[in-house]
Amino acid sequence: MEVLRLREFRLLFSAQAVSNLGDRMVPIALAFAVLELGGSAAEVGIVMACRTFPLVATLIIGGVVADRVSRRTVMIVADVVRVLSQGVTAALLIAGVAQVWELAVLAGVTGAAGGFFYPAVVGVMPLIVPREQLGAANGVRATALSVGEIAGPVFGGLLIAGVGPGSALALDAATFAVSAVFLLALRLPAGAARETSTFLADLREGWGVFRSMTWVWAIVLAAALGNMIWAAWSVLGPVIAERSLGGAAAWGFVLGAMGVGALIGSIVAIRARPERPLVWATIAYGLVVFPLAFLAAGVPLAILAIGGLLGGLSSMLGNTIWEATLQSHVPEESLGRVSAYDWFGSMAFNPVGMAIWGPIAAGIGVSTALWVAVVVLACISGTLRATPAIRQLRA
Repeated sequence: MEVLRLREFRLLFSAQAVSNLGDRMVPIALAFAVLELGGSAAEVGIVMACRTFPLVATLIIGGVVADRVSRRTVMIVADVVRVLSQGVTAALLIAGVAQVWELAVLAGVTGAAGGFFYPAVVGVMPLIVPREQLGAANGVRATALSVGEIAGPVFGGLLIAGVGPGSALALDAATFAVSAVFLLALRLPAGAARETSTFLADLREGWGVFRSMTWVWAIVLAAALGNMIWAAWSVLGPVIAERSLGGAAAWGFVLGAMGVGALIGSIVAIRARPERPLVWATIAYGLVVFPLAFLAAGVPLAILAIGGLLGGLSSMLGNTIWEATLQSHVPEESLGRVSAYDWFGSMAFNPVGMAIWGPIAAGIGVSTALWVAVVVLACISGTLRATPAIRQLRA
């Protein structure tokens, strides 16, 4: 935890801890806001999609911008935009005049701002943390994300039940304002002078750096496919919970266990110093087959929760090692763009996964569909670990 002695990292950590807590209230707040307005389950899905698609669509642009201008400025502007979009959404709901289409549009604005924020924050880390402490810093930062995963939905649910969804979104807007204040105090070192170039030239250059590093695009390709397969957990898990585990409360218990596992994984990552980081990251990623396998096997709720805990631990540990490796080995002047390609590739096929697993389960059965997902994920993980560029990269 010595990394918290670094002033700039403390500011970034505090900003993310606060805003992430608010972020984790948003999905449940938006869903209940739509339902309170008389919207259908399909309209809930549309609003959620309107939040996700602009995020994915702006990631590549956000990565180029993060490498062209001050990353601190990009993050502050993104936070201010989200203060406004979430604040207007909250005001409409509290005033009782909101409409579903307005929620969808404003959710899209919030998502688009995130597409600029995320590549910038990855690129800031090597500027404020010594290279040898990046692993610990990413682990500490991940603890804030993990705590938000646990506390955000719980606190948001209580707030929505007691006051209404507008209050949760108002609090989310306030967390972005607090984050922006922390970021305003952030002092970054002056970057190296860059040659004048066009936006498209920067885009092509970033793609060239991304494509030239086999270990980078191999991990991103595996993540794209893996996230598409992992969507089976999100789509079919609630179905099994409703049929045989006890309903929404039981599924919430499993997801809570997953959040606890993520917290444990982030704590482990703080002290992790693997000599071959990507070998360890891919081993960690491979463990996510266990919760899927437990779900497919129809184990009791307590055992499934243990699987969820293991899945959360392995995902967070793998992601934290991966981010530190990316920050250590990618040239600083290209890190925003490479990070954007990473985010984009990892998220691009997730909506596809959300769409396909329902029909697959209808055709071959829920349990069989989950076993198919287990086998495919295991093959992806094994192939990744066998890739020479993954095995040979050293810390």
